[in-house]
Parts: sequence; structure tokens; C-alpha cells
Amino acid sequence: MSKEALDEIVSAIERMRPACEVLSDRIWDLAELKFEEKGSSGLLAKALEEEGFAVRRGVADIETAFIAEAGAGKPIIAFLGEFDALAGMSQVAGIAEQRAVTTGATGHGCGHNLLGVGSLMAAVALANYLNDKGISGTVRYYGCPGEEGGSGKTFMVRAGAFDDVDAALTWHPAPFNGVRSTNNLAVLEYYYRFKGVAAHASNAAHLGRSALDAVELMNVGVNFLREHMPQDCRVHYAITDAGGRAANVVQAQAEVLYLIRAPDMPQALNLAARVEKVARGAAMMTETDVEIVFDTASTNLLPNITLETTMHENMMALGPVAFDETDIAFARRIQKTFTDEAIASSIRLYQIGRDVFSAAKIDGALPLHLGLRHFEGHSHFRAGSTDVGDVSWVTPTAQCWAPAWAIGTNPHTWQVVAQGKAPAAHKAMAHAAKALALTGLSLVKSPELMKAAKAEWMEKTGGKPYICPIPTDVMPGAVSS
Repeated sequence: MSKEALDEIVSAIERMRPACEVLSDRIWDLAELKFEEKGSSGLLAKALEEEGFAVRRGVADIETAFIAEAGAGKPIIAFLGEFDALAGMSQVAGIAEQRAVTTGATGHGCGHNLLGVGSLMAAVALANYLNDKGISGTVRYYGCPGEEGGSGKTFMVRAGAFDDVDAALTWHPAPFNGVRSTNNLAVLEYYYRFKGVAAHASNAAHLGRSALDAVELMNVGVNFLREHMPQDCRVHYAITDAGGRAANVVQAQAEVLYLIRAPDMPQALNLAARVEKVARGAAMMTETDVEIVFDTASTNLLPNITLETTMHENMMALGPVAFDETDIAFARRIQKTFTDEAIASSIRLYQIGRDVFSAAKIDGALPLHLGLRHFEGHSHFRAGSTDVGDVSWVTPTAQCWAPAWAIGTNPHTWQVVAQGKAPAAHKAMAHAAKALALTGLSLVKSPELMKAAKAEWMEKTGGKPYICPIPTDVMPGAVSS
């Protein structure tokens, strides 16, 4: 990447920063749940229209999904944006203690207010650069709803929204700066709904058939199953309907939600079939009926080392995030809410100590990542799941991470929400936008790079896109407990 091009992209994003920080904060305020992000989706789509993008709403029959496009011709570079929040994560911003704005309300516990806006900044900067220089290329921003438990991208992929994309780029807030290639797990979600017979729990219990007993027996059975499944698999559950609050009634209905994870989708499907047998066995033991309702799914992530290497090189050219003493002081206050084990785990997990740049400690501690992690050139196991995986199976895909959070911060915690409007988070957002835009420009300017990224994708997939096996009659957000 030439210094001139780098400077132009960086300057363009810096000019956008004030307005985009306001936009990110407005989305933080809205904190809308999966597939309900009408306000957040609308704000992002409007901002892109004002920048000259043509916006198509309602993609894949999802009201809050959209595609914004600028430019013309090949290649087609996609930037992925998310903007959904989490239930029960309400938290006052800018303080280092747990305090809800409204008890039980929603909150941006995964930083998607930053993610969506950062990707928007990258798309706008790259589109304007190509237009100004008269360079062929199409830039798309994908407004992707429902990443948290909704798998919005999975449905968008099923609808063919990414079929003509040459490469997809994204990022995520984190406690570290850099590229970390990961193999995420495939995941399937099912509701197991048991129906029994109500009865008085004391004088007519023999007439009852307890759906709650069935749920509990299923959970016990699956717990025994854990010993006999591959060690990289994961199974989690939550009882979403215990059948009522009266203890003297045999519960006639009960429901449990299961997330079934495995290194790839075929393994996940095999494990789901075994869980189904446990559920049906529980129903047989209790003389109840069970309905198994598919909710959603996401395919495991397919890393593209070619793209990730280029992204890392662009992050090296950018240098570290320019945090100041105020940023460090707030991060230190947040970090005091963590155990030493959590901080050490964060440093170890993300290998923050292996830095390209010098990352001097501040007063003997490392509250924010002040450097850039070393890129190993190979993938790591990561037990989480993301619908970015579904995009990666239809087009070469890469993502980076930017240090929006104090070291030790875990996603889906009140500490993430508390840091969501902080100046440090805004700086990380802009930094990620620069890395994404520069990587997009690298792909546009280098047909050889694009060819190499596609060749790697072809080798790993056999040239056949993999579409997650969601039943054709399942629509996003259709299942509720």
C-alpha cells in the first residue's frame, strides 16, 4: 500500500469520525434486539444514502436487513455490519460499576453499535476513494441483523445475497488489536417443547404427566451424553418455560432451548440427532409428547489466511491505536472489576504479549492493548460461533479486531456496555475502519491478491459454496419461547 493511498484513507475516516461517533452512540442508546433493529438499521441505511449509496431494504425477507451499494464493476467488496443488542444488558455508560439504566432492559453487550458504524466508515471511505480516482470496483455494505442468536447472515446467504461478492471484510470490538485467525464452531439451535397432562400434584398426581419432569430428564440425559461426544463439541441449554409457578400443579407444558456446537456442520447435525434421541427418550419415560422446533443455525468459520495476512500488513502500516492517558485511566478503572485470572486469561488467549510494536506497560499494568498482536499465519480454535461463518463458505472472508475494551473484558458483560461510548472505543472503531478500507483497496488494486484469496477458498471448499441446512420453511425470528 502506497503512503499516499494510506494517508488519503486515514484522512477520510478521520473526517468522518465526529459524525460517526454520534451515530454509534445513538445505536448504543437504541439497543434493539435481533430482528427488531428498525431504528438502528434505519439510521445506518440513511447515513449511507446520504453518502451516495443505493440502498435495498428487506433483503432475504428480513425487515431490518439491507444492502447499500456504490461504484460499479468488479471486484465487489463487501463490508459486514451488525447492530443488534442483547437482552438484560442495560448498563450506564462511562462508569466502572454495574448499574442498569433500566433494570432488565437491553444493552450493547457485544459492541455491535461500534461494529456496524466502523464497517460503514470503511465502506464510505473506500467507495469515495475509488470514485475520486476513477477506479473500477463496487463497494457494498451489508446491514446484517440478528447476529445474537438470530443468524441473520445465514438467512441472507440462503437467499443468495452474497453470491456475486468477491471478498467480504469485517471486524469486531475486543480487548486486543490485530488479526487472530480462528476456527469457530458450527451451531444449531432447537426448542424442545414437551406437552403432558395437568393434575393436582397431591391428591391426583397419578393422573398427571409432567412436562417439566421430561425437561429435567432430558437435561440429565444430555449431561451424561457429554462424556461421549467429541471434546471440541459444546452443548448448552436454558429452560425457557418451566410450566408455571404453582408447585401443587403437575406442569402440562415445559420447554428447553438447546445450542449444539461442533467444529463443522456435519458433526453438529450428528450430535443434534443424538440429543433428539435423548429428548424422545425423556418423553417416553414421562408419557409426554415432545415437539422439536428448529430455530436457527450458523456454519463454522472458514479462515482465509491470504486475506488475513494482507489485513495484518495494513494494520502494521497503520501502527497502534493512539490512546491517551484519559483512555488508559478509564480502562484501569474497568480492569479493577476483573479478577487477576480474567486479565491473565485475556492476555494468554489473545497472545497480547507477542507484539509487533512495543507495548509499554503503564504503572506496571496493561489496561489497554497499546500495540499490535503478532499474526501467526495459521488458525486457532475458538469455541464461539458467528454467522460470519456462513458468509465465509460462499466467498473469501476475513476480519480483524480492535481494542475497544480494557484487557480482561469478556463479551456479553456489563463492562462491554459501560465502555460502549468511551473515547477509547470510538478510537478503536475508527482504527478498524481504516484497516478494513485499506484491505479492500489492496484487493481492488491487486488482481493477484484477489486471485490468491479465491484460490485458497477454492482449495478449502472444493469450489462448492456450502449453504447452512436451514429448513426452507424456517424464517428468521419465527420461533419464540
